[in-house]
Amino acid sequence: MTAYKTDPNLDLVLEREIDVPPELVWRAWTEPQHLMKWFTPAPWKTVECEIDLRPGGIFRTVMRSPEGQDMTNLGCCLEVVEKRKLVFTDALLPGFRPRDDGFFTAIVLIDPIKGGSKYTAWAIHKDEAGKKTHEEMGFHSGWGTALDQLVAHAKTM
Repeated sequence: MTAYKTDPNLDLVLEREIDVPPELVWRAWTEPQHLMKWFTPAPWKTVECEIDLRPGGIFRTVMRSPEGQDMTNLGCCLEVVEKRKLVFTDALLPGFRPRDDGFFTAIVLIDPIKGGSKYTAWAIHKDEAGKKTHEEMGFHSGWGTALDQLVAHAKTM
């Protein structure tokens, strides 16, 4: 797998050891029926999800606010290494079609460890303003809560 070097000026990182095996973390991230159960921090909900696990394939979610407002996130998969790595972005549409309003690229790494997985999620931004916006939106608390929800859901799979 490619080694990544974070840039503290542009990247946000969440890293944690979890007591869920890599196979279940992978399924939670890549099977829409599972992703919809945990992906958005409550009380928000993920109400739609479409994933085509191949480079250039669609990665789309629709998140619903507690007030009923829907937010569609559309992008594409860049790299898929089964049970180990998923890279997707909203900077490109499916089929690698560029878009002007992309916000970030996500890298999710799942490394097996004794008793579970080492989970690392990167949010890579094109500029410091994008990173700051994502951080102020609550990246660490939001992605941390979503990971807690992933762990709880994976234990029911």
